[in-house]
Amino acid sequence: MASVFDALSHPIRREVLELLKGGGRSAGDLADHFDVSKPTMSGHFAKLREAGLIRGEQQGGSIIYTLNMSTLEEALMGFMGRMGMDGATRDTDPEGKQS
Repeated sequence: MASVFDALSHPIRREVLELLKGGGRSAGDLADHFDVSKPTMSGHFAKLREAGLIRGEQQGGSIIYTLNMSTLEEALMGFMGRMGMDGATRDTDPEGKQS
């Protein structure tokens, strides 16, 4: 879970995930959206891959990245569980007190 939140801590990486919501994209296409160097983008892609948030597949001369939502969902559900917000309902009386 820590690696997922670390990966999500940078705005470029969050925007990469948003761009991938629409489907797979090449590394070059994704990099064109940002005013940073290619090596910097490679570092961002590596951080997202290490966290399991994206997958990269070699296709011809390009790497096509796709979103791996299951990792993000698992991390968020784990975090919510730790915060006591796991979706479990609790019985309450009319005054809102737990029974």
